Amino acid sequence: MHDFSRAERVGDTIQRQLANLIQQEIRDPRVGMVNVNAVRVSSDLSNARVFVTFVDRSDQAQIKQSIEALNNAAGFLRTQLHRQMTLRVVPKLRFEYDESVRRAAQMTDLIDSALEADRKLSGSESIPEADSSDDPPSE
Repeated sequence: MHDFSRAERVGDTIQRQLANLIQQEIRDPRVGMVNVNAVRVSSDLSNARVFVTFVDRSDQAQIKQSIEALNNAAGFLRTQLHRQMTLRVVPKLRFEYDESVRRAAQMTDLIDSALEADRKLSGSESIPEADSSDDPPSE
């Protein structure tokens, strides 16, 4: 059984609180709709890296502006977290774009194209395709 460290527990709490605070308190139009994917807190609880993605942003320039807006609001968010949490010192927040979602989509595309290339090379249907229908197989 994994024994969660204090930093992990604090990170989980900050993640939940930040998701609510950003949605309810941040009015900057540059931010848009934000998903807080993870929070990594240093072992001394002094710094926190907040990994986010944006629902309505795909352009790198827009993402950069949104990250800048969140980092500009980091002091305000830290103050709000302090009011809600029972920590003596709330970690300094640094927002970063979470590339893992984009990379996962790229990997899925690569796997799909590799499977398609295998199908074309083999010239047969020996590689099963995922059946997206919910209908039971006909007998």
